[in-house]
Amino acid sequence: MLSNDCVFCKIIRGEIPSAKVYEDEKMLVFKDIEPKAKVHLLAVPKDHFKLLSEMNEDRAATLSYMLSVIPKVAAENGCVNGYRLVINQGDAAGQTVFHLHIHILGGENLPW
Repeated sequence: MLSNDCVFCKIIRGEIPSAKVYEDEKMLVFKDIEPKAKVHLLAVPKDHFKLLSEMNEDRAATLSYMLSVIPKVAAENGCVNGYRLVINQGDAAGQTVFHLHIHILGGENLPW
């Protein structure tokens, strides 16, 4: 179920434009508007939940599915020699949108 006041839910519903690179019934991948790497994509589930601690069996299956799709999406968007996945959890980790999302970073050598 999507939230009425979440920016990513609004993007999923098409209320806010985004540079979509992949979409299916379970997930959406779009370009980050403040990229931290040459390629910076955000993969979001089409089910609104904030944290991994809110995971249930269905959400775990969706996350597993997303992780199976990401390699193809990453490669198609310029991450041929590798990429980094980041999931920030909570304020202290830098999470700014409280809808679980996976950052896909690559297209260049990334600093450690």
